[in-house]
Amino acid sequence: MTRTHQIHAPEPRVVVSHGADFFGEDRHPLKALESLAGYAEGCLSHDERGPVVLLLTNPGEGGTMTPSQAAEVAVLLLRLARHRFVQTKTAAIARALADAATRAANVGEPWEWRIEAA
Repeated sequence: MTRTHQIHAPEPRVVVSHGADFFGEDRHPLKALESLAGYAEGCLSHDERGPVVLLLTNPGEGGTMTPSQAAEVAVLLLRLARHRFVQTKTAAIARALADAATRAANVGEPWEWRIEAA
């Protein structure tokens, strides 16, 4: 009888400021953001998907958006979360990112993210 291993290798995560947890951060798997980028390419028009796809495909070591950029990206992420072809789990991540970007824009602070090796 063979058993599959229950311990998995830790995956890198993206930590986003202005999140919903106690510390004001959200953590999302890097693979989920890459999946969301694919949905953005298919569900958003060519003119509006530029900043969203750039953010999702290449989060890099970290980054910052001004409050006005965060407000623009939040609208696009919310539109993506509401699209009928986006899976429920992926739509929830898009909604969480949109909420964090909206919080940053409303407060007038930059929206920041970084890669965290788990």
